[in-house]
Amino acid sequence: MRLRPTLSWTPAEDLPPGTTDPAPVTDALRAGGVLVLSGAGLSTESGIPDYRGEGGSLSRHTPMTYQDFLASAGARRRYWARSHLGRRAFARALPNAGHRAVAAFGRHGLLSGVITQNVDGLHQAAGSEGVVELHGSLERVVCLSCGTFGPRGELAARLEAANPGFDPVAAGINPDGDADLTDEQVADFRVLPCTVCGGILKPDVVFFGENVPPQRVEHCRTLVREASALLVLGSSLTVMSGLRFVRQAARAGTPVLIVNRDPTRGDRHALTRVALPLGTALTTVADVLGVSVDGRKAA
Repeated sequence: MRLRPTLSWTPAEDLPPGTTDPAPVTDALRAGGVLVLSGAGLSTESGIPDYRGEGGSLSRHTPMTYQDFLASAGARRRYWARSHLGRRAFARALPNAGHRAVAAFGRHGLLSGVITQNVDGLHQAAGSEGVVELHGSLERVVCLSCGTFGPRGELAARLEAANPGFDPVAAGINPDGDADLTDEQVADFRVLPCTVCGGILKPDVVFFGENVPPQRVEHCRTLVREASALLVLGSSLTVMSGLRFVRQAARAGTPVLIVNRDPTRGDRHALTRVALPLGTALTTVADVLGVSVDGRKAA
């Protein structure tokens, strides 16, 4: 399934309403074996915007597609200039209460795994282990010619040296690390090739219009099959890359629980949708379970 940048969805009127009672989430975690599927909404409390929530970036920004990235050097210059600047903002972002709660649930043996649609690395920064990055990570780059992978930090240092004084003011930062800049602001940005073969470098993330690697999808399907419940955190489930796992769980009779303030495309498959901020909901659940978050003694 390819991600599409302009995919829109209007919730049906017959979707079940949200609740402010996180008790079903608490009960599922207490039983253990819960698989977390997280989306951009989990990172908004860290200052990273989402795509489709209130003020979401799709209202003002169309993400770069894989096809556009390959099509021209100009598109790649625009992408790398904007992403280079946007990465600085991502680097300053810190895990929030929601990320820390997920990590705490994992430490206490309540989770079977974590799948994230996010590319920001905040789950790992909070202490979660074995996170499956469904859409990849902004902290890796790959050469499209020779397949060599490398750390984003090394490329960032090379880009800094090649573009001294590049520090434009962005209109905004997007969930994919792309800063909103004008064509004039990026016109002189110098893009660098792979140091191994001179090929085109791309961040190791799944662009809109690109396929999630099939091996990764199958690994996630296995995690869903083995989970006692699927807990969706901060995802609108608008694109099929995440929704397919909700549908898989529902078909198998595995309980699906969603924590998201707005309706999602998966609500019809869910036991409940908790319409609370992620940090509030998850720390409340942690307190009820007696799980210590950040060394804080739970009530």
